[in-house]
Amino acid sequence: MVKVYCISVLYKGPSNAKWLKSAFDLQSFSFFQRGSVQEFMSFFCKTIVERTIPASRQTVKEGEYLCHVYVRADNLAGVVVTDHEYPSRVSHTLITKILDEFQAKFPAANWPALEERDVVFPQLNTYLAKYQNPSEADALTKIQEDLDETKIILHNTIQAVLERGEKLDDLVSKSEGLSIQSKAFYKTAKKTNSCCNF
Repeated sequence: MVKVYCISVLYKGPSNAKWLKSAFDLQSFSFFQRGSVQEFMSFFCKTIVERTIPASRQTVKEGEYLCHVYVRADNLAGVVVTDHEYPSRVSHTLITKILDEFQAKFPAANWPALEERDVVFPQLNTYLAKYQNPSEADALTKIQEDLDETKIILHNTIQAVLERGEKLDDLVSKSEGLSIQSKAFYKTAKKTNSCCNF
């Protein structure tokens, strides 16, 4: 099943990444799992943005999901979380488009002070719906052929992105951004190796 689950815009500050706006489509998960899945997607997106150097792109595979990240030279970052069948080129074209539109609406000088609750950027929800069908979306994005030549680093797991000596289990247990329920969900999902690796 080809699916886009999340589109996010973040600002990569000197010490950590900050959420500016995000949109999620989690209807394929059970109602009771959606909150935990959203927290984990947010956690992974933020972690990967913080470990991506400016002016670079990467795609990180975690279980059956791909997290496509682009951190621009000005530290504005975009993330798209998809299933493994979704084309990376379409994901990265979408990220570039979203970041350009975000910058046009919100000047760079404002990014460090922006709070997600104050950011009105409905384009994320529009693109989340429009880009569910990559073949239709790809027809709109073929103009950006130069993106094909952009080097995109593919990591097989989140472990490859983490700094030396870091473990995902340790990051999850120390995270203040995850609720106790989501941490329990992560442990249970890991033990049972269920379809929801987040």
